[in-house]
Amino acid sequence: MSKKTYNLALVGFGNVGRAFVGLLRTKHNILRDQYAIDFRITGIASRRLGWLAKPNGFDLDRLCEHGLTTSETSDSSETPETSQRSIRDWLKVSSADVLFEATPLNRHTGEPASEHIRAALEHGAHAISANKGPVVFHLDELSQLANSRGKRFLFESSVMDGTPIFNMFRHCLPAIDLRGFRGVLNSTTNVILSGMERGMPFEEALRQAQQIGVAESDPSDDIEGWDAAVKTVALANVLMGARLTPADVEREGIAHLTGEQVRVARREGKAYKLVCRAMRRHGRVVASVRPELLPLTDALALVDGTSSIVYFETDMFPGLALTEDHAGLEATAYGMFSDFIEAVESDRAVSRPA
Repeated sequence: MSKKTYNLALVGFGNVGRAFVGLLRTKHNILRDQYAIDFRITGIASRRLGWLAKPNGFDLDRLCEHGLTTSETSDSSETPETSQRSIRDWLKVSSADVLFEATPLNRHTGEPASEHIRAALEHGAHAISANKGPVVFHLDELSQLANSRGKRFLFESSVMDGTPIFNMFRHCLPAIDLRGFRGVLNSTTNVILSGMERGMPFEEALRQAQQIGVAESDPSDDIEGWDAAVKTVALANVLMGARLTPADVEREGIAHLTGEQVRVARREGKAYKLVCRAMRRHGRVVASVRPELLPLTDALALVDGTSSIVYFETDMFPGLALTEDHAGLEATAYGMFSDFIEAVESDRAVSRPA
C-alpha cells in the first residue's frame, strides 16, 4: 500500500481543534504503519488567529504544547507562515487535501461553517465537520457537491461526539428501516439535572457544567433545548430522510424545573431528562425535545453527567441503543480522526483498478 502525505487544514482551533491535533500526534505512528497515511498541518484558522497557512507544515509538537498564541518564527530553510484574506485563498495556499471544520454552531443558519465546507469541496478537498450546522441546514447541497467532486463530506463528531452513529448506519445496517429514536443528547442539561438531584440549586449546577467545559458562558441554547433540537434534526435528516429544521421541533427546555421537583422524582424512583424524539407518523417525521419524567427502569433515566444515549427503533431491531459514558473532547476529536481515515480509504478505492 503506497503512502501519501495529506495536507490538513483546520478551521476552528479551540478546545476541539487542539484535542484533534493532539490525537493526530498520539496516533501518528499508527496512521503511518497501519494505514500508510502521513500528514502535515498546513492551515490553521480561527477568529483570533485569522487564516494562517504554512505549505511545509506547522510544527506538530509546538501546536500541541504551545498552540499558536503568536506568529510562529521560522528559520530561513522553512517556508514561513502567511496570513490570507479569505478561506478560498487559505485553502489554495495551504494546498489542503482535507478540511476539518470545528467552529461554533450557528443554530439559525449554519453559517459560516457551511460556506467553509462548500469552499473546501469546490477547492477539491474532503470536508469533515464537527459542526452540526452544515448537516442540519445544507445536507443535500453539500452531499451532492461532494459527490460531484469525488470527495467526502463526513460529520461523525456532530452528534454524540465521536460515537459511531452515522457510520453504524452507513456501514453496518444496510437496508434497515429506522422508524424512530429517542435519546438524551445534551450534556449541559444532563449535568444540571444530575446536580439538582444531589441537592444543588439550578445556578450552582449550571456553574459546575461551565467549570467542566460542557456549558458555554451563555448556556441559553442548552437550557432552552435548542442544542438538543439541532442534534435531533441532524439525526432525523441523515438517518430518516427527513427535511426538518430546528424550528420544526416541538421544544421545551428545563428552566421551569425546580430542585424540589427533581429530588422528589428521584425519591419516587423516577428521573427528569431532556428527551429528544423523532418518529414517523402518517408519512412524515415529527420531532420533539422536552423534559420527561422517566422510571429508573428506563435506560435513558440512568445516564448522568456528561453521558449520552440514543435508542433506535428499527424493523430488524425493536430496540438498539448506543451509550456514551462520560466522554470528553478526545471522543469528539476521534470522530474527526475516524472520518479522516474513511476519506483516505475512499481515495484508495477510487484509485484501485477495476
